[in-house]
Amino acid sequence: MDLEKSGGARTTPRQWLAVAVLSSSTFVVVTSEMLPVGVLTPMSEGLDLAKGTVGSSLTITGIVTALTAPLVPRLLGGFDRRVVLAIAMIVLATGNALTALAQGFGTLLVSRVVLGVGMGAVWGLAAAVAARLVAPRNAALAVSFAVGGVAAASVAGVPLGTVVGTAFGWRTAFGTLAVGGVVLAAGLVLALPRLPRPATPVTGNQATTSLLRVPVVVTGLVITVALVTAHFAAYTYVRPFLEEQGRFGPTAIAVVLLGYGLFGLAGNFVAGATAARRPRPTLLSLAAGIGGAITLLAVFGSLQGITAAGIALWGLAYGGVSVAGQIWMTKAAPDRVEQITGSYVGAFTGSIALGAFLGGTLVESAGITPLLWSAAVLAFLSLAFGLLRPAQSRRNSGCVLHRNEPPSERVIEKSTYST
Repeated sequence: MDLEKSGGARTTPRQWLAVAVLSSSTFVVVTSEMLPVGVLTPMSEGLDLAKGTVGSSLTITGIVTALTAPLVPRLLGGFDRRVVLAIAMIVLATGNALTALAQGFGTLLVSRVVLGVGMGAVWGLAAAVAARLVAPRNAALAVSFAVGGVAAASVAGVPLGTVVGTAFGWRTAFGTLAVGGVVLAAGLVLALPRLPRPATPVTGNQATTSLLRVPVVVTGLVITVALVTAHFAAYTYVRPFLEEQGRFGPTAIAVVLLGYGLFGLAGNFVAGATAARRPRPTLLSLAAGIGGAITLLAVFGSLQGITAAGIALWGLAYGGVSVAGQIWMTKAAPDRVEQITGSYVGAFTGSIALGAFLGGTLVESAGITPLLWSAAVLAFLSLAFGLLRPAQSRRNSGCVLHRNEPPSERVIEKSTYST
């Protein structure tokens, strides 16, 4: 049964199961992309490559994902989104398997390109599909769970991968993700309903108007791009920083990154709740938190207690970025949710690529501490940009609100059936 057409007032357990499988898929997708961060040192030793070269694998994946995500909604037409998602997870699993078998940079390059294609398709569709899986009144929560899988991967996937990599080797960590991708591909086919093109496509001027002509879209994208670039420029090299500056051992690093993940999960849920009503203050608060946390590390990196606290604050702040940014974008273009999600994911992952590239360049030429200062400055610049930009009215932002509905559900519900 197509859950989108069920029209039921309540969401059934089967529908929530479908959302859970989708959220698990986004978790595995982004964990696959970010895992090199947690196993950077052993991975560089195993492949006999410089740490900066291995870190650049995130740039490769980010570029491919940035190109794939905006194209997927435009090329799908009436294809069943369920089947597309399942195929994309198989592609992702193939990329992880190739990474696990890599013997040099050439194989690593191919594996990360393949992974980027699968990642772009899954992440680019996740939020739009999630809203179609449940009853209208639960659409906002379903989107939060789907995007929460991305946030959870960003903050918890790396620590978990670090634990597995430390105990069994980095190749085992990637192999585990490959198996997980295949299992979730089957889960998507079994749990999701048939999902063809959304019921009411965009028509008229909305179909041809560029999203970049909506001021609130531009503001949100600039803030997100700056924050994500700053984050990944520094976070890609967090393990070498903890080893060299904080003198943490492998077990302590795993614990510190696990703390980062736990605080990040908390940040994801807090930001999701507050961004539903106030996306602008939420995203700007996260920018301040990221800038402050990285500054703490740059100044007090040799003090283990302060370093651990800074990592926790970093996780708390960054954990909310993806969900807050996604809600900002969805509210900015409620009638074009697949398109705005694809554009947002493209910008987000492109920023991951840019951040990893800039981080690798700086760490090789200047060292880790100048890298941290550069990232902190960029985070504070994103905050300044957001504060200086005038607040957009609801009318200007393109949101169509129904006054009898709760603020957290007004835009999401419309986007569910109007893309």
